[in-house]
Amino acid sequence: MPIGTIKELGSSGKIVLLRLDLNSPIDPTTNLILDDKRFREHIPTIHALSDSRTVIVTHQSRPGKKDFTTLEAHAEKLGQLLGKPVMYVDSIFGRHAREAVHSLKVGDVLMLENVRFNAEENLTLKPEEAKKTHLVKKLSSMADLFVNDAFGTAHRSQPTIVGLPLVMRSAGGLLMEKEVSTLSRVFSGAPRPVVMVLGGTKVDDSIDVARHVLANGIADQVIVIGVVANVFLIAAGYNIGKPSTQLIAQLKYQPEIEKAKEILSLYGDRVVMPDSVAVRQDNRRVEYPVDKIPGDAPVLDLGMDSLVSLVQTIKKAGTVVFNGPAGVFEDADFATGTYELLKAASKVEFSVVGGGHTAAVIEKMGIARDFTHISTGGGACIEFLTGKKLPAVDALEQSKKLFG
Repeated sequence: MPIGTIKELGSSGKIVLLRLDLNSPIDPTTNLILDDKRFREHIPTIHALSDSRTVIVTHQSRPGKKDFTTLEAHAEKLGQLLGKPVMYVDSIFGRHAREAVHSLKVGDVLMLENVRFNAEENLTLKPEEAKKTHLVKKLSSMADLFVNDAFGTAHRSQPTIVGLPLVMRSAGGLLMEKEVSTLSRVFSGAPRPVVMVLGGTKVDDSIDVARHVLANGIADQVIVIGVVANVFLIAAGYNIGKPSTQLIAQLKYQPEIEKAKEILSLYGDRVVMPDSVAVRQDNRRVEYPVDKIPGDAPVLDLGMDSLVSLVQTIKKAGTVVFNGPAGVFEDADFATGTYELLKAASKVEFSVVGGGHTAAVIEKMGIARDFTHISTGGGACIEFLTGKKLPAVDALEQSKKLFG
């Protein structure tokens, strides 16, 4: 069942609680926001609600982190991008917050304090429990409607994400709508062949995605790179050297080796592993075939031979879903694999990138416009690709059933 949309909501003149994900990199000494990408992604939704009185509910970081801070700078940054002031109140639902909400005029935008300052928002709760929280009761009593545009937190089962839709008429914002419809297209109607490129260090998530897309015929091929490839290489019987094997142990990913073995035994012909790698030896880049990796050198990138054949596989694809780098791309000597694979992916008819580190690399390369879609939520995107229903999407669907 589709989620409700802003158009269907009828928000004119109403007080709308708008859940955003403005969680951004911050300089802890100056509190300056270092990257406003997430702010920019939400602007169309705020514009779409310009005939209402908009109350923003959002967060920055989480308890115990250095960048867990108030949202004064966020309100200022959002105001600059919107071209009009965004009021800020250092309260979530206290008297100051309620007074500020009641004094809003149509077209006004108000940002409440960091919602994670409230302990309840940091709990993982079932929707039925979430709707009974003090936080949900208080917030919902201040407004008429709820719009969730925070795709970056769509995989979290927190009160504002899954509780508010059960007590208020709700809809997805424009960003939430775009993310859900584009990622759904990967599962049905994407131009074939569909190639998934799974890399980086989140091995458990990548293995869940690989299993789901191979078992259900969603992907024609899965290319593994980065630490994900190292786990598959061990599963295939290769010795990847002590440093890379130790890293897998350190990240507690040994159980994933068995899962990779199972995937190879079932779908081995559709899993593409690197056949050469680059390691650091004597402080420089040296390349080896995967059956000759030295015992004492860390694997840090794809080898050139391997890169050429992987680029060819990507070029033949109709759809590429890319999640995670091929190596230590922060080091210029070992960035080639990541950069070249991304360049190839950007030229494919339908190209989706799973947010996080990969999105940052694409921005740096200046090729962001060449991709069909760059997801704003790394964790939410990868969970979506494992075939799981995201808690936020499920709650919005429930809301449509309850309130129409």
